[in-house]
Amino acid sequence: MEENLEFENGLFNLVDEDGNESAFELLGSVEIDDVTYVALVPAENEDGEYVLLKVTTDDDGCELLVTIDDDDEFDRAVAAFEEEFECEIDLDDEDEDDD
Repeated sequence: MEENLEFENGLFNLVDEDGNESAFELLGSVEIDDVTYVALVPAENEDGEYVLLKVTTDDDGCELLVTIDDDDEFDRAVAAFEEEFECEIDLDDEDEDDD
């Protein structure tokens, strides 16, 4: 990616290592120990599965999204995101009940 990432709700067009481009929607982000992780869902996916990626910076200062290779790091990020996401769902459900 040539430009810095903007973490706002919207679509991201990501290119994989084989040059295939896919659109993803941002579900949310969490920060653990000064590292940001983002959860993205494929734009054409309705099964609820998401991709969890780590934000890093390359030598030129551009932000990149990379896979998380360490199993323990991945598990911590998933747990943190699911805790955050669960809270958001609970709040949304309560708001609907109040209507």
